[in-house]
Amino acid sequence: MLHTATLLGLTPDRAYLWKPAGLPVFPPHDGVGTSLYAWWQAHPDFPAEGFPAGFEGGIAHRLDTATSGLVLVARNAGSLTALRERFASRALRKLYVFRSQVAPSVAGYSSTLIEVPIAHHPRSSRRMIVQDRPVKDHRGRWYPAWTRFTALEQPAATSENEGFLWQAEIRTGVMHQIRVHALHAGIPLCGDPLYGAGSEGPFLLHHAQMIFPEGASPVAPLGDGTEPRLVL
Repeated sequence: MLHTATLLGLTPDRAYLWKPAGLPVFPPHDGVGTSLYAWWQAHPDFPAEGFPAGFEGGIAHRLDTATSGLVLVARNAGSLTALRERFASRALRKLYVFRSQVAPSVAGYSSTLIEVPIAHHPRSSRRMIVQDRPVKDHRGRWYPAWTRFTALEQPAATSENEGFLWQAEIRTGVMHQIRVHALHAGIPLCGDPLYGAGSEGPFLLHHAQMIFPEGASPVAPLGDGTEPRLVL
């Protein structure tokens, strides 16, 4: 079982960290508190040079506190610039694993692509909504969002009560993108308090791997230490 942050891999330009569910990437209270950044700061491979605000320690992106898995870190300023350009150009394939109570046979497909734009809920700062009709009340602008859902091979121990494993591949990075697109696709995440649509069971959203044009990152194992069976 994995319970604490872990270094998954190291190259001259990048570090690949594993974040457990429940641990924020950055300290939640004015720089004070337990976080992945605090763990990385104490690690012997923590980069010596400085990085711009919001990317301290070279951390190139964030995961929600409840999300586990891979966090990509730049080890120098040039690497961070290159990674930010990759994110902006949608040149990275980001693969996640999640659990839903809806089986592929019930959903009616084993793979589907959702490209419905996402915006902030007009009255709740915690929620996002999809543009499922031409005119819909929302806050701010509509953000393009690309998510491909694919049913995964189920581990032998998985039962219907525990839910079914799905893969989400995203090329964009909108707030709560996978969770709100999964609800729109009819496969809401188990135990999701915002978008679960009453779905019970243990919550799982796990960032498993990033695929670059030149190769792939290490695969981040699930919390039980097993490697997810991804569809590439």
